[in-house]
Amino acid sequence: MTIKVLLVDDEPLVRAGLRAVLEAQPDIEVVGEAADGAAVIPLVRSLRPDVVAMDVRMPLMDGIEATQAVLRTVDAPPKILVVTTFENDEYVYGALRAGADGFLLKRARPAEIVHAVRLVAEGDSLLFPAAVRDMAASYARDRPANEAHEALLRAQLTEREEDVLRLMARGLSNAEIAARLVVGTETVKSHVSSVLAKLGARDRTQAVIAAYESGFVSPT
Repeated sequence: MTIKVLLVDDEPLVRAGLRAVLEAQPDIEVVGEAADGAAVIPLVRSLRPDVVAMDVRMPLMDGIEATQAVLRTVDAPPKILVVTTFENDEYVYGALRAGADGFLLKRARPAEIVHAVRLVAEGDSLLFPAAVRDMAASYARDRPANEAHEALLRAQLTEREEDVLRLMARGLSNAEIAARLVVGTETVKSHVSSVLAKLGARDRTQAVIAAYESGFVSPT
């Protein structure tokens, strides 16, 4: 199946570089480009990309606002991969909290760019778990921990679901979690879906952030 990608960045050279890398792959197609987050919603509706690779800092509408807008107004929204210059960036953490599925460094090697797009499209593993943990250590302390903790308590996760969430936070894929817990992959998928539903999380990235901000998993 071909992964359709929309590129959103105010730097034409960045868009050109990403397009060249991605279109060299037989399973990836760049279906469109935009220079600002303000143009994302109509393009997403018309082009129906699977993944939006979007700069986190843009002049009119940044990646956080654009992510929120897409998730709020588009039915069956695409996966969102924010593109950034700096790894430990509060804007990136804000975009992840807003619903972005992962992030990509502009200096990443071609193989890393392709891997990030495929991984986010598949959605069964956390992209750059160590970096997400480090950002949580830097920025989660500024969030209302009591509120996050109460939300986790209300979720009433089962013991096995708690095990799955801890392993998700470590970056394990569904197959790796299945091997660790000695259960089938389909069983893990069911547990992951239940965890996301109970936490009200769009995907595993938001579930893991909730786990860090509630103190359920320590980022340090």
